[in-house]
Amino acid sequence: MKWLDEARRAIGQRETLGPNDSPWIRQMLQRLGATWLLGQPWCGGAVALWMQAAGLAIPKHWYRARAWADWGQALQWPAEGCVAVFERAGGGHVGLVVGEDAAGNLLVLGGNQGDAVNVRAFPRARVLAYRWPAGVELPRQLQLARGTAAATTGEA
Repeated sequence: MKWLDEARRAIGQRETLGPNDSPWIRQMLQRLGATWLLGQPWCGGAVALWMQAAGLAIPKHWYRARAWADWGQALQWPAEGCVAVFERAGGGHVGLVVGEDAAGNLLVLGGNQGDAVNVRAFPRARVLAYRWPAGVELPRQLQLARGTAAATTGEA
């Protein structure tokens, strides 16, 4: 999954110039034609960048995490590489599912997770939607890999 490969290459990118700002974030927003969003939460931008790099369509309002809940095709269960849309106080959050921990929390690779691109554990109870790119065949293996990650502590 090219979009997941793109996301994995970004692990470790973080805010270095202040809240919601870094050279990487500025480059991401420039590539997406949205430099006006500098200083805003950037989880949707990270997912948009990775999907666009994989040659996939992105939602019109990709910068709004909850806009991803209508993108692509719906899944009833998570699959590796799927987009997961989460609720959070004051908005939403979006990232890519990469596994689950022993407690059943989703391991999510995303941006703006503790001000960085990383993998964090999210409770399934926060999920609003699981989505898969339209026109892309689902993987044959739907069982999630087991792993560990720190629990999420903030996505805004």
